[in-house]
Amino acid sequence: MKMGDDGAGRNHLYNNHQVFDLSIDVLPHVPHGSSKCYDDDGRLKRSGTVWTASAHIITAVIGSGVLSLAWATAQLGWVAGPIVMLMFSFVTYYTSALLAACYRSGDPVDGKRNYTYMDAVRSNLGGFKVKICGWVQYLNLFGVAIGYTIASSISMMAIKRSNCFHASGSGGKNPCHMNSNPYMIAFGVAEIIFSQIPDFDQLWWLSIVAAVMSFTYSTIGLGLGIAKVAETGKIRGSLTGISVGTVTQTQKIWRSFQALGDIAFAYSYSLILIEIQDTLRAPPAESKTMKKATMISVAVTTFFYMLCGCMGYAAFGDLSSGNLLTGFGFYNPFWLLDIANAAIVIHLVGAYQVYCQPLFAFVEKTAAEKFPDIDFITKDIKIPIPGFRPYNLNLFRLVWRTVFVIITTVISMLLPFFNDIVGLLGALGFWPLTVYFPVEMYISQKKILKWSTRWLCLQILSIACLIITIAAAAGSIAGVVLDLKSFKPFSTAY
Repeated sequence: MKMGDDGAGRNHLYNNHQVFDLSIDVLPHVPHGSSKCYDDDGRLKRSGTVWTASAHIITAVIGSGVLSLAWATAQLGWVAGPIVMLMFSFVTYYTSALLAACYRSGDPVDGKRNYTYMDAVRSNLGGFKVKICGWVQYLNLFGVAIGYTIASSISMMAIKRSNCFHASGSGGKNPCHMNSNPYMIAFGVAEIIFSQIPDFDQLWWLSIVAAVMSFTYSTIGLGLGIAKVAETGKIRGSLTGISVGTVTQTQKIWRSFQALGDIAFAYSYSLILIEIQDTLRAPPAESKTMKKATMISVAVTTFFYMLCGCMGYAAFGDLSSGNLLTGFGFYNPFWLLDIANAAIVIHLVGAYQVYCQPLFAFVEKTAAEKFPDIDFITKDIKIPIPGFRPYNLNLFRLVWRTVFVIITTVISMLLPFFNDIVGLLGALGFWPLTVYFPVEMYISQKKILKWSTRWLCLQILSIACLIITIAAAAGSIAGVVLDLKSFKPFSTAY
């Protein structure tokens, strides 16, 4: 099979392993606006709306990160905690709007499309920065897959333990310790199945289910926090956070830094923004739709984050757990906690896919470009499904995505430190992907003059976020080092 030379044909190949003769011989020649079935780049017409984009973003954002916000607020206190959350929400919205403007190069309506984050960096910055962006983005996506595997196993174990405690009576004589490995393996098996969904366009239904689940467990966590405050009749916590004495001065500093990473992780989705934007139909211009979806999503998630983080801290004070839903103990209402933890697992199944699709697509696109004549990589096998369209099975996709899930599962079993891993991932991905590249691309695209007021403001924002990222990474690494001192591979019990 001979590959087409144009960008549109190649992108069609890696996004949908379908009808290659069409993508090469017909699609590139479809004139702009001449077909109701195809977009200006020759790809099948995109159907995404502000609501599907919002669902993708909410699925990505209101992830397991929300569970660590009560702990993060406890480290920072009643003053700094809410202020930091609001600051991250503003920065995320602002830089996401800058990034959305970079989806098309040149004209925002008819300019050349950038299908991925790396394509946008290549078009606007070029050179070595493209490789740096690729490494940071895909390593972060790989890390998120590990973080979500760990988080899902914790929630599955929480269900098992709550039922175990309930069965053992109110005295809770049975400690109900268990190993996390079987639960990680179960999650991995589910991801192997769902990873065969070819691309973002066909993932919308899973995103909507996952978004509903995220609201479910966030609401339950919020409700339980309110109930706990009502039960005790007092709001716990202090203006400056966890007190020295409960922890040492050094621990206080490291934990405060780690809390920044946890909050950054909770807002992180810029690394898949361009890929989500590439699912949107036009008109209106994709950048306008994406800005609207970003505003809706960030506003909704900030509202939930403030409530969950603050009510969790109000309920438990300095004793706030790294995972909000494990802080309520395993007694009553155990059935409600079971529902919340089940919702987390279902949500993480979808969130894992939303985050990994850009990485899957990158590897498959690269393989198809380098080995266009190998049927194992490029050929689809049509499997008839009664009542539905045939499913296009691609053997390379089947093997590579399965291997990817297995690797992330094994690493998760080796490093089951949810809170520290979350903080580290948030720190490593926040500055380069959420701030630096969007700012630099926007400056390049809009030709903002160096040393102008706007240029200086953007650079100050970038440098301030870099300092926060370095501090958060240092705090999270300190936490991982501490965890490793008492850790035995494959045998960690909870």
